[in-house]
Amino acid sequence: MANGDFEDIHRRMDGAINAFKHDIASLRTGRASSNLLDAVVVKAYGSDMPLNQVANVTVPEPRMISVNVWDKSLVSAVDRSIREANLGFNPIVDGVNLRIPLPELNEQRRKELVKVAHGYAENARVAIRHVRRDGMDFLKKAEKDGDIGEDDHRRESDRVQKLTDETISSIDRLLADKEAEIMQV
Repeated sequence: MANGDFEDIHRRMDGAINAFKHDIASLRTGRASSNLLDAVVVKAYGSDMPLNQVANVTVPEPRMISVNVWDKSLVSAVDRSIREANLGFNPIVDGVNLRIPLPELNEQRRKELVKVAHGYAENARVAIRHVRRDGMDFLKKAEKDGDIGEDDHRRESDRVQKLTDETISSIDRLLADKEAEIMQV
């Protein structure tokens, strides 16, 4: 396998890890984070726009998110979008600012969030296994076409499998850290 092909596999697996990190960053852990509003889309200027393109999101306190809307005419649209995002937030409108207090998480909600995190992890593992399959198919075709020998195929297959195992281990470590963060009281 040419080094560029292996680098492509490595890049795609890193992409799966980064997507997983982004997904779990949006899970609420009881502490405020501007990432909690990443999924909010606002209807503004005739199109759907991410919240961070119409407002500044900050965390002034550990249990409070502040949203400073740049255009006063969009305050109600931002408020509506945050409420309809099914994040369980009830913003308090104060001029062009919205304050979002974070309620304490109960045990049941924490367990639900852990299940969601496990779902994100499984999606990431599936994506990584798809990348591995593509790499293995490439190696089989290269051997069949006579581009590489049987020994090279075996060595490169082991290399792809080792990278897959390392990447899935990284996903598992990130999941364990997030689970501990969610469950701590």
